[in-house]
Amino acid sequence: MGRAYEVAVREQAVLGEGPTWDPAAGHLVWVDILASRVHTYAPATGRRTVMATEQHVGAAKPRAGGGLVVNLRDGVGLYGPGGASFDWLVRDPVPGRRGNDAAVAPDGALWAGTMRYDEAPGGGGLARVAPDGTVTAQPGEVTVSNGTGWSPDGRLMYYVDSPTRRVDVFDYDPDSQRSLNRRPFASIEEGEGFPDGLTVDAEGRVWVALWDGAEVRAYAPDGRLDHAVALPVRRPTACAFGGRDLRDLYVTTARTGLDRPHPLSGSVLVVPDAGRGMPGVAFAG
Repeated sequence: MGRAYEVAVREQAVLGEGPTWDPAAGHLVWVDILASRVHTYAPATGRRTVMATEQHVGAAKPRAGGGLVVNLRDGVGLYGPGGASFDWLVRDPVPGRRGNDAAVAPDGALWAGTMRYDEAPGGGGLARVAPDGTVTAQPGEVTVSNGTGWSPDGRLMYYVDSPTRRVDVFDYDPDSQRSLNRRPFASIEEGEGFPDGLTVDAEGRVWVALWDGAEVRAYAPDGRLDHAVALPVRRPTACAFGGRDLRDLYVTTARTGLDRPHPLSGSVLVVPDAGRGMPGVAFAG
């Protein structure tokens, strides 16, 4: 079932990623990874801002006290309100590796993913970064760490390692903050693209952007395909609910690696009234 899209932000981002709604500011936060930029967009006013980072930035999420936590090439850093200050929370440079997608768990910790620039198998990882900077690496081989999200009751964690062509699901223990019993949730057939970023709505549906698939898919809580939203761009990268009542689905897109990108490749698209999102959790550090 298709749904109409609109253009929220007309942009030529190289690798637009990681849309996140900041309810306190009333704007969308998203990044252009390879251009080292953090963008904001306020749909109520049309106001936009752009902040440069010194390294490639895989994700930027609001902090509880204001500012942003960012998943950079060499680790996780903290920007103060307005980008006036910067401090490393975790600095762990590995040649050829960078931060990629990240998400804030219900307890306020950041789950930060990494990948190698050459996408070498097993070269990435996923780790829980506590507000005090304590890092707990998650077991298992990872190549391109991407979408991460939690069910409405916080008992399930969904996760994408893109080359597997799967969305996996874990049992999540909120007391120990551990993810256990990994198993397939939904699979993407060859030729349909690769799963990238994801979000979970208030009904427990998992929305997944398909890199090289030109669509966003919504999967029911039992893993069945509920519906798909066709897009004009080949490389949607991630999605998030935002706007008034969290009913609009924002989709970031990329133009990197395309010989003839669509004119909207790199823009932020929006599917109005696509569903009902869940309020996000700010990073507690």
